[in-house]
Amino acid sequence: MVAKQRLGSAGRSARSPRTPTPAELSAATQKTLPDHLRTGLDILLCGINPGLYSAAIGHHFGRPGNRFWKALYAAGLTPRLFSPFEDAELLTLGIGITNIVPRATSRADELARAELIAGAAALRRKVLRSRPRFLAVVGYSAYRIAFGRPKAQGGLQDETIGSTRVWLLPNTSGLNAHHQPRELRARFEELRLAAQIRTQGRS
Repeated sequence: MVAKQRLGSAGRSARSPRTPTPAELSAATQKTLPDHLRTGLDILLCGINPGLYSAAIGHHFGRPGNRFWKALYAAGLTPRLFSPFEDAELLTLGIGITNIVPRATSRADELARAELIAGAAALRRKVLRSRPRFLAVVGYSAYRIAFGRPKAQGGLQDETIGSTRVWLLPNTSGLNAHHQPRELRARFEELRLAAQIRTQGRS
């Protein structure tokens, strides 16, 4: 009953999302978002860092043009299309969300190399504590810099973090013209199949 109430509350927020004002977007610089994390997750999804829109509304992958939530649904990782306002509800599916770098910026390329590397070190410690089966980093370029893997390609990586396997996914930003919706679906579906996740009937 509690889980259903949370879903209902999140659903009401999702139906009436509030667009942040220019002043709120400006004030979101340097803000952070809370992790949605617990021990023993199937997948911990990891973004690069929050954008200003996401930080302003207080939810991950919040900008309307970002294709993250559509990719999750198309790939079968969620049983329906979730709203960013329901990001915490992913935990009921065994999925969590975090970021390499916690602070918000207008663009990911505003992050310094040293900041990404420090973020990866903090992320490793987080993964070792929470022990998800998979860590899935969303963003090729940021992963290559942060983890010192300049030639890394998408999919399962050679390295592990403790017992956690590392997976690399494309950036879902609407500005990423290299990966169209069909390919994003395929890449996310590969992760779902590897993790053997079935959203149907889960609560």
